[in-house]
Amino acid sequence: MDADAGFDASLRADDVPFDARDAALLRAIDDAGSLNAASDRLGRSYSRAHERLDALEDAFGPLVERTRGGPSGGGTTLTDGGHALVARFERLRDGYAAIAETSAAVLVGTVAERTGELGVVDTDAGAIRALVPPDAERVDVSVRADAVTLHDPAETPAADATSARNRFAGVVTAVERGDAVARIAVDVGAETPLDALLTTDSVERLGVAEGKRVVASFKATATRATPRET
Repeated sequence: MDADAGFDASLRADDVPFDARDAALLRAIDDAGSLNAASDRLGRSYSRAHERLDALEDAFGPLVERTRGGPSGGGTTLTDGGHALVARFERLRDGYAAIAETSAAVLVGTVAERTGELGVVDTDAGAIRALVPPDAERVDVSVRADAVTLHDPAETPAADATSARNRFAGVVTAVERGDAVARIAVDVGAETPLDALLTTDSVERLGVAEGKRVVASFKATATRATPRET
C-alpha cells in the first residue's frame, strides 16, 4: 500500500491517475469546444494533450465526443461521463481542503539540533525533522493531514536521506469516511495521533481498517515547529 494524501490527490482507474491537470484539460475542452483550442488555452502541445486524453479514456471510459465537419465545423464536447469525472474530482479536492484546514496533529517536543532552518525535534513518537524557529527549545510540531502518506510496512520504500522524510510505524485507530474523502487516524506512540487523508476508493482498495499496521511518512519541509507557550 502506498497512499498519498493532500492537494496532489488524484482519482485512479487501472493505475492511471486523474489529477488537477487532467481536470483542467477536460474543463478547457468543455469551454473551448475542441481539444486543439483547449491545448492552446492551457499552453500544452496538442499531441501530448491528445495522448493524455486517450490514456484517460482507456482507463475511465469515454470522456469526450468528437464531431467532424458540418455547419459548425465539428469539435469536441464532454460526455456525461466526462462531466461526472470532473465533478467527482472537484468533490474530492473540496473534501481534502475542508478536512485539511481543521485536521493537524500537534506533537510536543524539544529541539535537539539545527541545520539552518531545519532541525530535529525529540518527541514522544521519536525524532522528527521539521522547520524550526531559530531560538526556541520547547516547541509544538504541527503535522497537517494533507502532508501525511501511508504505506504498508512490507512495501515501504527504502529511506532516502535526500528526501528528508519522517517515517513512523503505527496502527490505524479510526477511519472517518466522507462522501469522497476519509480521514485516517494513526497511533504512532504520541499523545496525539497522526491524521492522513485518503480517497474512499483507496480505503477500500488498500484495505485500511482499524487495527491495521501502517507506516506514516511526511516531509520535513512540510512540518513546522512553533515555540510552545508556557
